[in-house]
Amino acid sequence: MSKANIIRIDSVDDERIAAYRDVRERDLVGRQGRFIAEGRVVLNVLFASSRFAAESVFLRENRLAGLEDLLERIDDDIPVYVASGDVMDGIAGFHMHRGILAIGRRTQEEDAAALLAKMPPAALVVALCGIANHDNMGAIFRNAAAFGADAVLFDQTCCDPLYRKAIRVSVGAALKVPFAKIENGTAMVEALESEGFDIVALSPAGRIDICAVKRGRRCALLLGAEGPGLPGDLLERLPSVRISMREDFDSLNVAAASAIALHRLWQAPE
Repeated sequence: MSKANIIRIDSVDDERIAAYRDVRERDLVGRQGRFIAEGRVVLNVLFASSRFAAESVFLRENRLAGLEDLLERIDDDIPVYVASGDVMDGIAGFHMHRGILAIGRRTQEEDAAALLAKMPPAALVVALCGIANHDNMGAIFRNAAAFGADAVLFDQTCCDPLYRKAIRVSVGAALKVPFAKIENGTAMVEALESEGFDIVALSPAGRIDICAVKRGRRCALLLGAEGPGLPGDLLERLPSVRISMREDFDSLNVAAASAIALHRLWQAPE
């Protein structure tokens, strides 16, 4: 028998469910220290996380029967709201075909220097400049988790990895891989270098093929936005690497490129 505190919601105007109202509009204006987790896999990660806590869960009623294992993990002080499909869609403002949502609570943002100081002697870090697309951000976090990255750093021009779509695309990795924001790319590079990280900057015009990179024990992969790429001063300052491909094709999506490069670095520590 599940211990979950299941509460029936029959009206779109029920104030107990206000945090889930107009999901897309709230995504744009922010959630005052909270975020939305969506889908069964993401909720499993949320309830396994020591970094984040769930405040409530909202389920479509026809999802209940298949979620016994998840419900067993939810403490009885966390409300589990259940509604029909029509009511849930009316609250969310669009069709919620997954029908599985939770409100998570953000923790205080970790300082980048403090996060790097905790890295193990052999560590792999992903560093991001200007990644403003939530799909790319989520996919990079998913790749970071898959290939053993210990942390993700990102500058002020990057989008929020706890935006609903970024979390969903990451399949919960944004709740799993530690991350920190830092002022800009130069400050990021300086923080990494001060902790003994070798930094490789990925660019279509990189001077070294990724297959030839000899990774040090502490390594950071620096990625820039599609189109503008990394700032020129960072490319001049750092060893730059490329993923070789056909000469008649320009470049890969940054998320796909991150997967190839991280796989190589993950497999090639000195």
